Amino acid sequence: MKKNIAIIMGGYSSEHDISIKSGTVVKKHLSTERFVCYPIHILAKEWYYLDDDQKKHPINKDDFSLLIKGENIKFHCVFNAIHGTPGEDGLMQAYFELLGIPQTSCGAYQAALTFNKRDLLSTLKPFGIQCAESYFLNLGDVIEPHEIITKVGLPCFVKANRAGSSFGISKVYKKEELQDAINKAFKEDNEILIESFLDGTEVSVGVITYNGKVTVLPMTEIVSENDFFDYEAKYEGKSQEITPARISPQREKRTADIARKIYGVLKMSGYTRSEFIFVGDHPYLLEVNTTPGLTEESILPQQANAAGISLSQLFESAITEALKNNIA
Repeated sequence: MKKNIAIIMGGYSSEHDISIKSGTVVKKHLSTERFVCYPIHILAKEWYYLDDDQKKHPINKDDFSLLIKGENIKFHCVFNAIHGTPGEDGLMQAYFELLGIPQTSCGAYQAALTFNKRDLLSTLKPFGIQCAESYFLNLGDVIEPHEIITKVGLPCFVKANRAGSSFGISKVYKKEELQDAINKAFKEDNEILIESFLDGTEVSVGVITYNGKVTVLPMTEIVSENDFFDYEAKYEGKSQEITPARISPQREKRTADIARKIYGVLKMSGYTRSEFIFVGDHPYLLEVNTTPGLTEESILPQQANAAGISLSQLFESAITEALKNNIA
């Protein structure tokens, strides 16, 4: 019997449009012989299934079901393709956990933790995971530019603490630029993180559970044409994404071991994509993404392809693991 799969996409954040692209690619590559796929748009004011005729069918939030032509449709599994809130910060995960519906990303706690860059880095530091020096601000805090710069130095990065796709991020070279960068970050989130600049090779490391085994995918080296890996570099072709990364076997092994350790320490499931910058031969963690981009051009699919894993295999494996974990 075919499984009913809800592919959730959209979300409430600036990453809405990117998520729609990811969800559309997931639907395109999932087998029509094994699955009946329903693109579900999750918006702040409405949740709905968008059919092939572009007609909206509202979701019953009581049990996450659909009523189409008198038939009540329930889902065997949810494929989470929402970047940002509420799909990457634990809200949707908690909702589906309460309903007992399997979903492809990590659990609610892991999603909430990894979405909060400050809390994630604080959690991992005792396990020997190295990261940049940082300074944290809440909206309304007194801003002390001298104190900030004394701690993190210049240049530094100012970023939203809970946002993705480089929205709200600035690289600051001068003390006079700091306030404008802080204001920009606060437009995305009421918590911001200011981090010291790390000068070195940047790599992105995908870790997934594939065929029941935790698997570190071939790494991607990020070479931005801009000053850093910003939105333009990520989505508008202003960067090179070189897979596999041009790093030594020693660097590759060390980074793979750390990425695998993070996945294990946090008791992750589903996909993760971690970003590192090398300082000397030591990889410093920047962040962990739990619903990374899933278009044909996105980094995780590039890495899967380099490992000989097609998009169909990648997406179907996530569903298989989610169903297996639910049974357990």
